[in-house]
Amino acid sequence: MTNMHLTLNANPVVAFLKKNPEEFTKEDIIRFITDNGIRMVNFMYPGGDGKLKTLNFVITDGAYLDTILTCGERVDGSSLFSFVEAGSSDLYVIPRYATAFVDPFTEIPTLCMLCSFFDKDGALLASAPEQTLAKACRSFTKVTGMEFHAMGELEYYVIFNDDGRFPAIDQHGYHESAPYAKANEFRAKCMLYIAQAGGKIKYGHSEVGNFVLDGKVYEQNEIEFLPVRAEQAADQLMLAKWVIRNLAYQMGLEVTFAPKITAGKAGSGLHIHMRMMRDGHNCMLENGQLSEDARRMIAGMMMLAPSITAFGNKNPMSYFRLVPHQEAPTNVCWGDRNRSVLVRVPLGWSTGADMCHTANPAQPAADVDTSMKQTVEMRSPDGSADLYQLIAGLCVACRCGFEMKDALEVAERTYVNVNIHDEANKQRLAQLAQLPDSCAASADCLEQQREYYERDGVFSRAMIDSIIANLRSFNDRTLRKDIGHDIKKVLNLVQTYFHCG
Repeated sequence: MTNMHLTLNANPVVAFLKKNPEEFTKEDIIRFITDNGIRMVNFMYPGGDGKLKTLNFVITDGAYLDTILTCGERVDGSSLFSFVEAGSSDLYVIPRYATAFVDPFTEIPTLCMLCSFFDKDGALLASAPEQTLAKACRSFTKVTGMEFHAMGELEYYVIFNDDGRFPAIDQHGYHESAPYAKANEFRAKCMLYIAQAGGKIKYGHSEVGNFVLDGKVYEQNEIEFLPVRAEQAADQLMLAKWVIRNLAYQMGLEVTFAPKITAGKAGSGLHIHMRMMRDGHNCMLENGQLSEDARRMIAGMMMLAPSITAFGNKNPMSYFRLVPHQEAPTNVCWGDRNRSVLVRVPLGWSTGADMCHTANPAQPAADVDTSMKQTVEMRSPDGSADLYQLIAGLCVACRCGFEMKDALEVAERTYVNVNIHDEANKQRLAQLAQLPDSCAASADCLEQQREYYERDGVFSRAMIDSIIANLRSFNDRTLRKDIGHDIKKVLNLVQTYFHCG
């Protein structure tokens, strides 16, 4: 980063230290704390339920501050993760200085840092969420020679009392402006706080979903991130959900990342975009077209799509979203700019046209390399996902594409360029595999495909066992069929899983 970029960085820690976060040292953190009147330090880390946990420290003297920054603290792993046994549950949490940010919600000046888990021997806990993802990324690089990058589209509903003014058109909230979209200011504050916590944001906007139910307005929003290393992408999404919930609580609003709110209305997804990088170059394109490597990557996702739902669709309401005609996928296929498919190849600025000059004739024409913007998008996950498991699972799937001898044939066979839900395309639809329709079915798929995730030691056997057991505990194999479109029963389920993920 240049000095200007560092000074303008939204994160006050970066701006103050004028250093790239990856270069932060313990001395940097202590200097920021002492020079900025920080009175408390928070350690933060994901638990087995996918939510951030917090451990608070009050700063009483320099020696104690040095101790916690060096040694971290001890926590009960069995209370955090179901796959950690109570008999050997002690874990260490050690702060990662690069993740430091100032808590925007506390009256007491507080510095927060994400932590890594270590076992009793002082080694990184192999089955910890962030280590599972790190191992997946290392395995991907070992096989492909490339880095795996990702970013998310975080959708959520904001819920508030209906005052009847400037009503929005039902299910037509996409990119709506105020006053018809009423949560724009809330979203803008969320974006600012997320950026201050280190999040790399692409943009934010209101989404399709909006409706009124029992005197409450339900307004769907989205915050989309920029592609970064996959480990960073998971951290950023985790912190973003924490920010959105805390700001909503502070402002007297309610928010939910639940995949479905009510029958017949748009659900909330968590689409994940991915790209492969080598020496700073995006390997998704070749001569302006999707590269063979990108198609191999997609083929791997086609093969493991049924079990990826075990990481990205974690409660029964997830499968009320994965139904036809609701902009959510139901079949294993991919295509260009096609929102009826599971994996979409979005517009990637690959035309070579200088649109900036055309729109702004006073701007001199230029030959700009826009290849960095090309990604592919997995559209099945939702807000119930375990972020580290999900992105690790996608990374494994993309790696598997390079290990498949018939990857390019699989990619060709699963490509569609039509709306597969149109009546005219029912024959093509019948040729495609379907995604699981319940947590129980998803668990079955993971059981059948678990060897791919356990290969190279990425997912621990205990973690896979734990995921399967949790999914089967919902006992929902026929739930979607049993409930159908009974709105009262759907709403009861929504409330049960309202604060998922």
